[in-house]
Amino acid sequence: MKSEEAEEGAMSFWDHLEVLRWALFRSACVLAVIMVGTFIAMPHIFDRFILAPTNNDFFTYRWLNAIGGGVVKLSQDFDVQIININVASQFMTHISTSISLAAVIAFPYFIWEIWKFVEPALFEDEIKHLRPAFLGGTIMFYIGCAIGYILVFPFTFRFLVEYNLSPNITNQINLQSYIDNFTMLILVMGIVFEMPLLAWLLSLLGILNKSFLRQYKRHAVVVLLVSAAIITPSGDPFTLMLVFIPLYVLYELSILVVRDKTKQKDF
Repeated sequence: MKSEEAEEGAMSFWDHLEVLRWALFRSACVLAVIMVGTFIAMPHIFDRFILAPTNNDFFTYRWLNAIGGGVVKLSQDFDVQIININVASQFMTHISTSISLAAVIAFPYFIWEIWKFVEPALFEDEIKHLRPAFLGGTIMFYIGCAIGYILVFPFTFRFLVEYNLSPNITNQINLQSYIDNFTMLILVMGIVFEMPLLAWLLSLLGILNKSFLRQYKRHAVVVLLVSAAIITPSGDPFTLMLVFIPLYVLYELSILVVRDKTKQKDF
């Protein structure tokens, strides 16, 4: 139960709005400070990290060649030159990638601010359940980003670059197109990996249960396919399946973590 002091000191709507305003202000300040650091470091990490999937030295390609056993063998002449066709594109890319990287780094702080904002409104037993959930959500976000960087984006990029409709067509990859796909796939994979956490929270509130997820699994597959089609910027079937498969695995994981109807009453 909430303490009597908390009940006596109940905040008004405007008080909550003021707390939220300061939380957003602190988050913006933290993001700005980290962005300064990422902006300074960006020239040193752009080639080694962001452009790494454009050549055959990328570690995912090397691993695949090493474990393929001759069955799966990637071409050794994969080396994509990214071109720029807009005057201000490189400068704007410098800024946008710095912001995106800063947002990923600051994600735990954003989660902490959200937690501090909602904690006063929770009961003690709710705090006991939700505190590890916020930590788990942070970990799942980084796992999703890592999978997006290590698997989803490199294979998507390589497939699309090496796909040849006609030998008379030469691919010239624009910087803005590359960055848009890179940022979108990695950040979206981080966000969609929050699915089990969201399902678990909804189950604690009695909104979701295992029976519901199992009963509407076929419908969920259709929804996940549509979601994957929306998420993938290129829209090709190969990228669609690379995004859909993790989404479906996350859906199955959600079924495992949500509570049964009989157990929801214990919360």
